[in-house]
Amino acid sequence: MSLFDQVAGMVSGGDAGKYQAILSWINNQGGIQALLEKFRQGGLGEIVASWLSSSATNQPVSADQVSSALGSPAIADLAGKLGIDGQAASALLAQYLPKVVDALSPQGQVDASAGNDLLSAGMNILKGKLFG
Repeated sequence: MSLFDQVAGMVSGGDAGKYQAILSWINNQGGIQALLEKFRQGGLGEIVASWLSSSATNQPVSADQVSSALGSPAIADLAGKLGIDGQAASALLAQYLPKVVDALSPQGQVDASAGNDLLSAGMNILKGKLFG
């Protein structure tokens, strides 16, 4: 099942609020570009490059790497928004962030509009999947 199929299931299952909370949280962190820069500064530049690459394979990132790169306060903020613990929030980001970045960067870089307003970009991607 693709990310967008899972997201569509979240929306149809009444979990659209969680999806929006994640996208809103990313915007609150400075947008997707700022988030990727935190990963690069945390020594995960090769992993980020694989997400942006046109290659079919995204390198995985672990929940511990996510926590280390983003910091406990940011993870705790997301966990609070989702009503889950910090480890679960890190694991969720580790699972979905590579796919989201990959989807937002078909030409090898994140579209500037997505970097500035991920919520709108994410919802537009979702709408395209659901209604396109």
